[in-house]
Amino acid sequence: VYYPSSPPSPLPLTTIMERILDFSQPLDVPLLDQVVERLFTGTAAERPAIQKVITQFQEHPDAWTRVDSILEHAKSLQTKYVGLLILENLIKYRWKALPREQCEGIKTFIVSLVIRISSDPASLAREKVFVGKLNYTLVQILKQEWPNRWENFIPEIVAASKTNESLCENNMSILKLLSEEIFDFGSGQMTQAKVKELKASFNKDFSLIYELCEFILERATKPSLIVVTLETLLRFLGWIPVGYIFETKMIDTLLERYLPVPVSRNAALQCLTEIGSLSIGPAYDAHFIKMFMFFMSKVPLILPPTTNIAVAYENGSRDEQTFIQYLSLFFTGFFRAHIMILEKAECTPMLLEALGYLVKISQVEEVEVFKICLDYWSQLASELYHETPYMPASPLLLGNLPLHASPRRVFYGPVLSRVRAVMIGRMPRPEEVLIVEDENKQLIREIIKDTDSINLYKSMRETLIYLTHLDCDDTQSIMLERLAAQVNGSEWSWHNLNTLCWAIGSISGAQGEEY
Repeated sequence: VYYPSSPPSPLPLTTIMERILDFSQPLDVPLLDQVVERLFTGTAAERPAIQKVITQFQEHPDAWTRVDSILEHAKSLQTKYVGLLILENLIKYRWKALPREQCEGIKTFIVSLVIRISSDPASLAREKVFVGKLNYTLVQILKQEWPNRWENFIPEIVAASKTNESLCENNMSILKLLSEEIFDFGSGQMTQAKVKELKASFNKDFSLIYELCEFILERATKPSLIVVTLETLLRFLGWIPVGYIFETKMIDTLLERYLPVPVSRNAALQCLTEIGSLSIGPAYDAHFIKMFMFFMSKVPLILPPTTNIAVAYENGSRDEQTFIQYLSLFFTGFFRAHIMILEKAECTPMLLEALGYLVKISQVEEVEVFKICLDYWSQLASELYHETPYMPASPLLLGNLPLHASPRRVFYGPVLSRVRAVMIGRMPRPEEVLIVEDENKQLIREIIKDTDSINLYKSMRETLIYLTHLDCDDTQSIMLERLAAQVNGSEWSWHNLNTLCWAIGSISGAQGEEY
């Protein structure tokens, strides 16, 4: 029960603490607000005592009986967090020991509070962080109650979502969080039997969730609802039956309706990346080819092939930079899983265009974007290096080839030449050339272990060695051309000279003496 307190008057800290910890009296919520506020604004001398009383309050066996008053009447967001933390600990450690009617009461209270706040767009926007915490608490209850004591949860949340757009937006966030808790983090928090039970329940009712996603994506116009729906769909794509992906309008909707629109573009591209990275056997090869061809018909409308992607990334907005990064993830994920089926004659123009995009993305200065591309170039170069030179003829190439000339190596030759140029132009400083001057003005070697720069150098060195083995002449030609540009001054800079020297040093031993 909550009784509004009288206007606050100065009280000694000890008196405040005694009143907060007196569970024989109704909780003075404004007083608790004051205590929590003083934890952040009080003096350094009093903070340990305040933290102690808050901890004692949270750990009291009856603290959970105060949570409804705290969540309903506290003015401070931090105080509400204290209440939710108490409730989360109760759910995690004491839920099964509570009387059934109390479990039902807590569940009803949290559900009604979530619905009340999220049904109004203004309150949802104003209390977004608090609602996120409430959603997490609700999911913890679901992990205890669903499906045995709350078997209709999925039908209920789906039905409620169709009544209110704002409520629907938050419900999608709850479904996304629930999927993450079960499929991504469940093994570390629940028994295998419980995880298996929850996964089975999710699968059993997933048709309802998919129908809701489809309903929203076909009709919604509110950007935030569309984005959260796409983000929720993304969490499902790794485990749902593939029929929902390839035997519905999902891919066409993503490509036709949401990829071209800036506000939903990145979320749609993440979904397409997850789909394109699936390895599910040859039965769906035709679907993947169709998807890739459709995708490549859309990309030039967003990012023309003539674009200097490195410059566009540097000058672009955060969303534009994210799109370029996600585009690299799409290409590398799709190529890892399906590049062999794209090496058919009718697909090769689009494949080469996509590889051209990936080469340009590799020139972006941002290291994390470059690493995405580097991992794939390393895999492709290694794969081409290790494959047998006596492969049967491929429809990639017409005419007679020498026995030792792999058709795939010939096909990828022009692309790999551009990749060599990128590797040579971006080679980072290796460990063995870190020479510094100490306090005595002496030059010494400084050994730096396990740094990002050294790890990047090792990866690039390995990739360039593979590329050199695939075509020594081309590597030499690029290096000599870069060296000539240094000598004649057309591209002279210490940075260019250093990267060229480091690239030359990185492949020592990879070429014969004649080179």
